[in-house]
Amino acid sequence: MNKPAILVFAYHDVGYECLDALIQNDEYILAVITHENNPNEEIWFRSVAGLAKKYGIPVYTPESVNTPAWIEQIRSWGPDLIFSFYYRNMIEEEILNIPRLGAFNMHGSLLPKYRGRVPINWAVLHGEKETGVTLHHMVKRADAGDIVDQEKVPIGYEDTAQDVFSKCVKAARLVLERQLEPIENGTAPRRKQDESQATTFGGRKPDDGRINWTESAESIYNLIRAVTQPYPGAFTAVGGKKLFIWWAKPAGPSKGTPGEVLSLDPLLVATGAGVLEIVNSEWEEEDLPELKLGQMLGS
Repeated sequence: MNKPAILVFAYHDVGYECLDALIQNDEYILAVITHENNPNEEIWFRSVAGLAKKYGIPVYTPESVNTPAWIEQIRSWGPDLIFSFYYRNMIEEEILNIPRLGAFNMHGSLLPKYRGRVPINWAVLHGEKETGVTLHHMVKRADAGDIVDQEKVPIGYEDTAQDVFSKCVKAARLVLERQLEPIENGTAPRRKQDESQATTFGGRKPDDGRINWTESAESIYNLIRAVTQPYPGAFTAVGGKKLFIWWAKPAGPSKGTPGEVLSLDPLLVATGAGVLEIVNSEWEEEDLPELKLGQMLGS
C-alpha cells in the first residue's frame, strides 16, 4: 500500500518529536506549516522548521491558513491526512474536511479536561497529580473531537510545568506511534468526549503571574512552579518594583499578615493560609535594596 500524503501543522517540542516520529517511520510528508518564532518569547524548545528543512520537507509559516488562497493551496496538495501537533492557531473546518483520512490533533491534557491554551501550565497551577496527552479527531470546535488515544503522565509535587511538558513530549510520540497504522488504515478509534466533564482555559499572559498573597501558600507554590523559568515567572510588587519568585515552598502554618516578610534568612512570607519560604528570587531591575523584616509584599 502506498503511504498516504500527510500535511503537518506543528510547533514546539511536541511538534518536533511527532514530526520526527513521522520522518523516522518514512512517512510521505507533503509540507510542514509552522510559526515564525516570536521575538518577545523565550525560545527554549526545538525548531520544527529546522527539522523539516534538514530532511528536505517544504516549510511554510503563513500568518493564517484560513484564507481563500491558502485553503485552495492545501486543496491542490491533496493531503490524505492532516496532523496538528501543538500548532497554535485554529484551523477552519473547510481545511479539516479536505483529507480523506481525516484530521487529528495532539493535545496536552487528558481531554475533556483542560481544553484550550497552555493546558500543562494550568494543570500544574491547579495542583493536579496527573495529566497527559490526547490524540483526537479534529472538528470545528477546539479540542472537542472524538478521542483516538490517551497517555497519562504523573505530576510530581516538585515538578515545574517544563518538567511535566518534557514527560508529555515523550507521551505524545508514544501515542502517535501506536496509532499511526490504524489512522492510515482508516480504522482510528473514536470515543466521544464526556461534555459534562469538560473544562476550558484560555491563554496566559506574563501579568497573570502576579502573586495574590491572600491565597494559600500551597496555591502560590503551584502558581510559581507553573510559570517559573523558562516561562515568564510569578512576581510580586515591592514599592512599585517587580520581584520575580522563581522557586519557593510551603513552610508551616499561618502567622502574620498576608504578604508580610516574617524572616530574612530563610526568607519567609505570610500568606492567606500558611507561610511560604522564598528559595530563589530576582529583582526585575538591578541594584535594588534588600527586603526588610516586616515589609509588605504586593504593594
